[in-house]
Amino acid sequence: MNKRIIVYILGWVLIVEGVAMQVCTLTSFIYREHEGLYFLITGAVSAAVGVFCVKFKKQKNMVLYQKAGFSATALSWILLSLVGCLPFWLSGEIPVFTDALFETVSGFTTTGATILTEVEKLSHGMLMWRSLMNWLGGMGVIVFLLALIPKLGGQQNIFLMKAESPGPIIGKAVPHMRTYAALLYGIYFGLTALECTLLLCGGMEFFDAINTSFATAGTGGFGVRNTNMAAYHGYYLQTVIAVFMMLFGVNFSFYILLIARKFKQAFKITELWFYLGIIVLSTIIIGINIIPRYHDVREAFHQSFFYVSSIITTTGFGIGDVNDWPMLSKAIILIITFIGAMAGSTGGGFKVSRIVLLAKEVKKEVKLLIHPRNVRAVKMDGKAVDHNIMRTTSVFLVLYLMIFIGSFLLVSIEGKDFVTSFTSIAATLNNTGPGMSLVGPVGNYATFTHFSKFVMMFDMLAGRLEIFPIIILFAPSIWKKV
Repeated sequence: MNKRIIVYILGWVLIVEGVAMQVCTLTSFIYREHEGLYFLITGAVSAAVGVFCVKFKKQKNMVLYQKAGFSATALSWILLSLVGCLPFWLSGEIPVFTDALFETVSGFTTTGATILTEVEKLSHGMLMWRSLMNWLGGMGVIVFLLALIPKLGGQQNIFLMKAESPGPIIGKAVPHMRTYAALLYGIYFGLTALECTLLLCGGMEFFDAINTSFATAGTGGFGVRNTNMAAYHGYYLQTVIAVFMMLFGVNFSFYILLIARKFKQAFKITELWFYLGIIVLSTIIIGINIIPRYHDVREAFHQSFFYVSSIITTTGFGIGDVNDWPMLSKAIILIITFIGAMAGSTGGGFKVSRIVLLAKEVKKEVKLLIHPRNVRAVKMDGKAVDHNIMRTTSVFLVLYLMIFIGSFLLVSIEGKDFVTSFTSIAATLNNTGPGMSLVGPVGNYATFTHFSKFVMMFDMLAGRLEIFPIIILFAPSIWKKV
């Protein structure tokens, strides 16, 4: 374990976070709010400590191997959250440290679960920080560093990318890591700017438009209004948001292929069609099911598409209370909470690709029972899937279930109703944000105990980092000198 490189990476993470905070300092200055002082001081100290870490005992060999790459990524996200919560706590806008940390972890992991009962009471600088955390966490700070720092762009540092990028289909096929990371952020920024422009064209205020675009891009779901997206009346604004949630739930490799004009290859991605198929089918079923509630076909399907797009991409925006929906619709919403978005997107969840891979593996095993002598391989996009990917997918499923069950039991100690406890873990582990009952779109997580909040913070980090980077921190052997 090369600990000096880990310190070097953590230093750059602190620098990036310190600089990002100055956006909120500027926001507070524009709105003449004194809270900007907390961002200025915290950001300056963070950047100064980061510079010290980067310059102190600089390492010549910058190659990271898997255990160091995974450890550095997990520690980076923990450090981001610990530093990022300080402005909330020091300013007194979120006076309890556990709550401030919960809000920050939720922001960076793009979960969108909140302890705030009245969002609009926050200053503009704090609201901007919540949305900016969503945006930074969506594509990932480590991916940003790979695009920014030449020394971190080596081929072997793909382990940093694998540790932070969601989904199982990221391999050694990436030719130039720094170019690839820069391209990802270029597309990310472009889509964010396009959404903001369309929202402004629809009459949304600039502050709301930029914050909504940040939260949509990161599939984070932090809004700046107490009523969330229901505050923006009319079909146009809500439909733009719903469409962009869906777009940010797509694997960014699809957009790269489109830019490269490899249209045939782009539209042959199996996961894309499953993802779109789930959205269409869920929207139709829910739309038909809730027509009696809205007494208007157009409104029913609008509500259906918005929520399906919001939940499958794990964004968590809301325009009403799904607790009032029929049981069939709520069941579908819960199912797609677990499924999640595509691998390589900014969305969370189990990922569509893993569902497809496991389904293909089951199909293969059934056929082998019927024809034992046949040699079959699981294929994705016309290519045989590597055995290591299938093995990792199976192990991921086991760990996922173990964490979910363990977390559910721990939170159940608190004594809340089954739906609240179950969906709160489903929403935090899958980085969705809103669950049902007390933690539904019109509820929040404020009533949970500190213990339950720490359990859910662990789940949010484990869900965003795909479990393995967080789990590896608890293995004592990785910290021993070889």
